Amino acid sequence: MNVKIIHDAKQATGVAIIIDVFRAFTVEPYLIYNGVEKIIPVGDKEIAYNLKEKNKDYILIGERNGKKLPGFDFGNSPSQIKDIDFSKKIVIHTTSCGTQGIVNAINAKKIITGSLVNASAIARYVKQNNFKDVSIVSMSRPNELPSNEDELCARYIKSMIEDNLLENLEDEIENLKLTSGRKFFDSNNKDIFPKEDFYLCVEINKFNFVLSVNKDMSGNFYIEKIEI
Repeated sequence: MNVKIIHDAKQATGVAIIIDVFRAFTVEPYLIYNGVEKIIPVGDKEIAYNLKEKNKDYILIGERNGKKLPGFDFGNSPSQIKDIDFSKKIVIHTTSCGTQGIVNAINAKKIITGSLVNASAIARYVKQNNFKDVSIVSMSRPNELPSNEDELCARYIKSMIEDNLLENLEDEIENLKLTSGRKFFDSNNKDIFPKEDFYLCVEINKFNFVLSVNKDMSGNFYIEKIEI
């Protein structure tokens, strides 16, 4: 099994694991856990608006630069949605990084999403299926270095796949408060990056399922839950 960590979704081959810890692929497991019927991840916010225009009952969730998009029902915040019942609801999800990775993984044979909240399930899924080519994509914004939390998650998943468990995981998570996680502890950002989001995003292995990305008959991506 060839397992590599990369930073450009367009270079992903085989099975692409698109990592976005803060916060896209922490939000989506919470939506699934809370009963959502369907998640439609999109890259272009205009696609999201157009889908909403045609389907008034759809729920819009997403952000740009961390801020909830105008007209959206929720931002990309797990603390906003963790206690909401989404049963029978269809959600359109667009973000600055995570959903961009999905639409850009054009050379991958299969796409799954990844975060710390279901990292162990992802590793088990990969090993159970014995995929030969695995691309772990640590997402970053354009012209920026890969995010500390996504690099950590990528290394953690890789270590479990290779049976060489990452040491000092808890310490590295704590250090995120001083690096990419600082924004959650800045009182000036509390409306955009609430502190609770940090702790929800770094709750290791809360969910025992994998989120697979597929396409429907209309060509739209959708998220499918795979129990592990």
